[in-house]
Amino acid sequence: MNRSNPPSADRSKSHGSDFLQLRIEEAPAGGRSEWLARQLRQAIADRRLPVGSRLPAGRVLAAELRVSRGVVTDAYQRLIEDGHAAGRGRNGTVVVAAPLPPAAPPGSSPSGPVAAPTSAALFGSPPGDDVFDAVRAVPARIDLWPGAPDLAAFPRSAWLRAERAVLADLPAAGLGYGDPRGTPELRGALAEWLARNRAIRVDPAEVLVVAGTAQTFGLLGRVLRDDGIAAVAVEDPGALGARQHLRHQGLATPPVPVDDQGVRVDALADTGAPAVLLTPAHQFPTGVVLSGARRRELMAWATGSGGLIIEDDYDAEHRYDRPPVPALRSILPEHVCHAGSVSKLLAPALRIGWVVAPPRHREALIAAKRFADLGNAALPQQVLARLMRSGALERQLRLLRTRHRRRRDAMVRAIADHLPGAVVHGAAAGLHLTITFDAAFADTDLAAAALVCGVRVQPLSWHRQRPGPPGLVLGYAASTPTDITEGLAVLGRALRRLS
Repeated sequence: MNRSNPPSADRSKSHGSDFLQLRIEEAPAGGRSEWLARQLRQAIADRRLPVGSRLPAGRVLAAELRVSRGVVTDAYQRLIEDGHAAGRGRNGTVVVAAPLPPAAPPGSSPSGPVAAPTSAALFGSPPGDDVFDAVRAVPARIDLWPGAPDLAAFPRSAWLRAERAVLADLPAAGLGYGDPRGTPELRGALAEWLARNRAIRVDPAEVLVVAGTAQTFGLLGRVLRDDGIAAVAVEDPGALGARQHLRHQGLATPPVPVDDQGVRVDALADTGAPAVLLTPAHQFPTGVVLSGARRRELMAWATGSGGLIIEDDYDAEHRYDRPPVPALRSILPEHVCHAGSVSKLLAPALRIGWVVAPPRHREALIAAKRFADLGNAALPQQVLARLMRSGALERQLRLLRTRHRRRRDAMVRAIADHLPGAVVHGAAAGLHLTITFDAAFADTDLAAAALVCGVRVQPLSWHRQRPGPPGLVLGYAASTPTDITEGLAVLGRALRRLS
């Protein structure tokens, strides 16, 4: 062995990391931290490091590059100050936004407000899936983002008891591949649930279990496109996420205006679309309930034209100050594809939903589900079925209604105190309120200004295809009354600065 040229000397010529194939010899002398920060910014910009991804632990990357830990720590801190990353304690450093052109000035630490240019850039972008994810990833002290129930109220003890009971009773065959439509136990429980709570009489064989309403839109979009349908009309304003799923399947989404009685059926007919996606029980985002007159008009449109109504039964269970309304599927089964989930009742993480399709599309939907994933995981289905049949789910719903009502009331009071010019919509039900303003400003600017101050909200304009008054969509179910009040106070100050 040549003692004058040991292996360590050979390795010193090129120290690198498998992470992004970084090679420290490319860094200029005395500028290693800036070089590393630049490499990371570029990886974030070209999405090799997407929003939400975690950077390696500083000590690990430093060891791989054979530099001091301070070099890596300083590079990470530069990303944090630019608003591109955030420190999450034991969870490490996480990418939260793509770099802005040109470089953004430093903001504050990840535990406080985010950098203003980053927030403005996020809300100024076209509202696509990546923008949703990027805004959700930005640290926020108070989160008033709509769409989530009180996740802290998830019935963990009841779920664990049901899970133990299921595992005790489940035969070995129950752990194998099952029916792609879903387990017989859950389809039966869902049929009973829909009859009790939504006035829908359906045979369990007609129920298809899916991975949330999002999968319903994806599967149904594929089926409709294969059936020669090129467009599904949507409410305007209407849920941006649903519209994105349909467009991802190659379907056009002509807008249909919504007024204080619900969707305008005359305008629907004018679009010429053979199908329409509606949220009739609690319209998103306005909160309007489809009136009896509009239901009759909708029935006439569907029966006269052979049209298909996709009923997203969003928020139907969460009502406070109004009587229940039956699902459209209960009165027009041949023309309504009914979709629901437990995402707003238990937790989105379960990824359990259902769809009841009219006969003409049922078999094609089942086939699409089979080839998508062979069916949902069986064990969570069995647990949910037991909760439904034991009455535990109704008890959970009663608990949530009480808790959500208190939080709704706190938000209404806070809006009156801090945003006296705002008009409140949809307070009688749901997990969110929509507010509109009779003023000339961009609601994306208000949402960005709120995020700078640590409050996350959603601009109403994201859910419009046509111009309309500025507004915000504010979720209240997942926040305490104290946080709601403080968040609205922040919004009030932000609005005064914009005026």
